Amino acid sequence: MDEINPIRDRLIALSIEEDLGFGDLTTELIIHPSVLGKGVLLAREELVLAGLSVFKKVFLALCPEMAFEEYAADGDLVPAEKSVCLIEGALSSILKAERTALNFLQRMSGIATLTRRYVEKVRPYPVRILDTRKTAPGLRWFDKYAVRMGGGFNHRFGLSDGILIKDNHIAAVGSVGRAVEQVRMKAPHTLKIEVEVEDLAGTEEALRAGADAVLLDNMSPAQIKEAVNLLKGKVLIEASGGITLDTVKEVAEAGVDFISVGALTHSPRAVDLGLEIVQGDVSP
Repeated sequence: MDEINPIRDRLIALSIEEDLGFGDLTTELIIHPSVLGKGVLLAREELVLAGLSVFKKVFLALCPEMAFEEYAADGDLVPAEKSVCLIEGALSSILKAERTALNFLQRMSGIATLTRRYVEKVRPYPVRILDTRKTAPGLRWFDKYAVRMGGGFNHRFGLSDGILIKDNHIAAVGSVGRAVEQVRMKAPHTLKIEVEVEDLAGTEEALRAGADAVLLDNMSPAQIKEAVNLLKGKVLIEASGGITLDTVKEVAEAGVDFISVGALTHSPRAVDLGLEIVQGDVSP
């Protein structure tokens, strides 16, 4: 997470600019820049931590001398009321960076926490929980990193990462077979071809067309089981569309290889993390 990453660093800079604008009027009227202080990051509920390095980089962007003492790491299950990190440095910079840093960390940890819940539901089964491209615009790198910290896996980062023939591609050319044929003629032989289907007829057509993977979209658990019986051992099988914590175990039991869940990133709940200014020693 500490590697050189221009996308991450540019987004952090833009987010600071968005919040800080021409300055923090309140802080600058109350706190002299020379005053030092401490802040403790506190988990107010149980959560899976994700984005601590991003959190720290927000503060360092405003004060390179900021110091940190970490009591947890990304991927850790953090209990409620646990201190996660101590921050020491210019008090005015701590206050100016606080909200932007927390916005990143609360969203990323929310995604990681939700992902962990899905992963735990299917742990007995040989299946991977995947994210999708349904991420917040501009935040895809952060969102997909958070999924990994929760124990999930990444689907395509972007459209250039793989071939996935979806319903609108099929509608544009007329059939699953035609879409696969066109891709086979033009794509490098090293790339797998995945086809999205919505029913058993589409499943059979994708198999006949020579797809390498089939995405079962918005099928009921009963339909998924029928599709798996047709496909198992012949292609990779992914299920997606409307899968919730209440249904994901049943989908896994059907025998698919992957379950992609858009809700991991398109509608996560931000977890409750807070930053409190403190005096004296702080114990984790």
